[in-house]
Amino acid sequence: VRLLQIDAPEESTDCYGHAATSALLRLTPRGSHVTLVRDPRLDAHDAYGRLLRYVFVGAVNVNVRLVREGAASPYFFRKQRGRYAGELLDAVDAARRAQAGYWGACPRAELNTGLGSVTGSR
Repeated sequence: VRLLQIDAPEESTDCYGHAATSALLRLTPRGSHVTLVRDPRLDAHDAYGRLLRYVFVGAVNVNVRLVREGAASPYFFRKQRGRYAGELLDAVDAARRAQAGYWGACPRAELNTGLGSVTGSR
């Protein structure tokens, strides 16, 4: 499964990579019940055959929570906005303002949503 509409630092090579993986594991602990939700507006699988899904633990959208905590950023492949695009963009704005996660820990953190400029109208 690949978490839909987000991009997180790589664990082995990127600033905040280990912390981002830890955040995911904390939000989805072993044995927890997760619900995988497909977005009918978007591809069902990536080029590697992985399911592209939003992951929920109870009512918590893990994709959005990771962005809100600064452990991931929104990423809109082919500029396609899915069901939770607005929430993801609001979450990254909040994380950046609060310097949460890699926004505070990584001096070269950049926002590349795949949409070009993220200022102005969403």
